[in-house]
Amino acid sequence: MEKAIIGRKIGMSQIFDEAGKVIPVTVIEAGPCVVVQKKTEEKDGYNAVQLGFQDVPERKLTKPEQGHLKKAEVPMKKVLKEFKLDKAAEMNVGDEVKADTFAKGDHIDVTGISKGKGYQGVIKRWNASRLKETHGTGPVHRHAGSMGSGTDPSRIFKGKIGAGHMGAEQVTVQNLDVVSVDPEFNLIAVCGAVPGPKGGIVYLKSTTKTIREKKGEAGISLNPQKASARANPQKASARNR
Repeated sequence: MEKAIIGRKIGMSQIFDEAGKVIPVTVIEAGPCVVVQKKTEEKDGYNAVQLGFQDVPERKLTKPEQGHLKKAEVPMKKVLKEFKLDKAAEMNVGDEVKADTFAKGDHIDVTGISKGKGYQGVIKRWNASRLKETHGTGPVHRHAGSMGSGTDPSRIFKGKIGAGHMGAEQVTVQNLDVVSVDPEFNLIAVCGAVPGPKGGIVYLKSTTKTIREKKGEAGISLNPQKASARANPQKASARNR
């Protein structure tokens, strides 16, 4: 079943499981969100719901935003995001979506705006190689170098790496595991890092990846050509013992 919610990145921490293994997690304040608008197959051609997150004073919204939220008779919300969900037809305007929508063990995709790095050169931005420092290279060790031939085609092809603004782009990290859910404080701990700075808005949704369950624990291969030297007498290292 598809699930989705809007949240705010709190920061990174670590959690210890039952075996004492440390798990790096990102803590997200997920919801509570309210259904602001409902799209239907008959009227709009598809089923979806628009969720609102984070209360905001009415004076900080534009007139169209205020009218949109007043029409739905819901509190003023700062962030609006539409999600296509399987059960969108069963949801109604005004319904609340909380952190307990997700459960421990769920696989999710997290979307956010990455940290802005400002104007950067090709080495930091595209991992380009630097030039040598000797034999007449000159003060251009971190420059981009040649962009292409001059006479033909007499231009630079699209997509050529170069210096420019780095970061501040929409990034989606797929197939992250939900480690724990705290419904009381609307917190979700996700294994791994998610894009964006602390306090950044993130969107959580059920992953689009196909999750294949493990069929069983790995055993010792019965193929003598694949077995280790300790168990395979055909190998020279085992015969010399």
